[in-house]
Amino acid sequence: MPRWLRLSLLIASSVTLALVAAALVAVHVLLQPERITAMLQSQARAAGLELSLSSPATPALFPRPALELEGITLNAQGASMPILLAARGSLALPWRTLFRGETIISQMQIDSPRVDLDALQSWFADLPSGPNAAPTSIPSIDAGVHITRGTLVRGNQLLLSDVDLLTGRLAAEHVFALTASAKDSQGTPTQLRLTLTPRIKGQALQLDNIALQLSHSNTLTLHLLGDARWRGAADASAHLAGKLDHADSGEYTMAIELTPADESNPLMLALKLDGPDNHADLRLPPLTLASWWGQLDHDEGPRLAVPPGSGHAEIAKLDLGDISIEGLSIQAGNDVPAPASTAATPAPAKNTPAKPATTRKSP
Repeated sequence: MPRWLRLSLLIASSVTLALVAAALVAVHVLLQPERITAMLQSQARAAGLELSLSSPATPALFPRPALELEGITLNAQGASMPILLAARGSLALPWRTLFRGETIISQMQIDSPRVDLDALQSWFADLPSGPNAAPTSIPSIDAGVHITRGTLVRGNQLLLSDVDLLTGRLAAEHVFALTASAKDSQGTPTQLRLTLTPRIKGQALQLDNIALQLSHSNTLTLHLLGDARWRGAADASAHLAGKLDHADSGEYTMAIELTPADESNPLMLALKLDGPDNHADLRLPPLTLASWWGQLDHDEGPRLAVPPGSGHAEIAKLDLGDISIEGLSIQAGNDVPAPASTAATPAPAKNTPAKPATTRKSP
């Protein structure tokens, strides 16, 4: 190779390396990962959360500007049990961030997150309520959120695995779409699709035109429509109604009403279900309902008890994983409504325990 050619290649390589180094420095200066990380941590603290990373965020330029996050931990302030643990994540940023200094996230990606339901419920229950605690703005994410290989647990109990979640654009007054898939503890697939329009109205987060579709395996499909409002912590209300289709037992009408907590009553969920062989009219505190539900599939065997709340239910058959319950009848509370299939009768004066039900554990 001629000496002049070797010299030209050496000069070109040096210039290229210098330009790459300058670009990396410029990207670090322009993206200001410390500023964006501090912004995320500030937003988390405003919600009563602590966000920490195992190492400082790393800027990237190709294929688009982004911040790479390692060792993500999210927990309630003062709590030792993390709500979320993730190996890594990425914040994709628009190109205009490099030149205008805007803190706008194009897409948030989280890989292999582990979410603990108990820690999440504990944080939610401790949130302050009232208009001053309601969100005042909706964060903007141009291209939404993408979560891959996630898990949902309660302590050491696996609830969902292989969670994959993808959302569209998140912005006020804009239709927000979410699709998710997962497998339960028995490996049965579940799919969810949700659309709604978020907005801030009257010092509250308003969710309008909610359309929810949930399918479990090939046997159960749920369709609900409605609206919801949140003013902080347990000050939440919602109304959803629709149909539940079960391949083995038929079609049911279903309605869900969420009543906000006040000085003397907790957040309450009213559930009405009417269809062949199964009828329910229940009022349940949702923050303690998950704990009761978990006892039905306890590691040491099902622990049957009247669910927290009041109402009436007649369930011909209920399958919960490898637990099957038959002939379940529940009457609870001081104001028990009549079964949907019979005429109204006077309410009992005190709680009535559940009638004996046949339970069996599938092989």
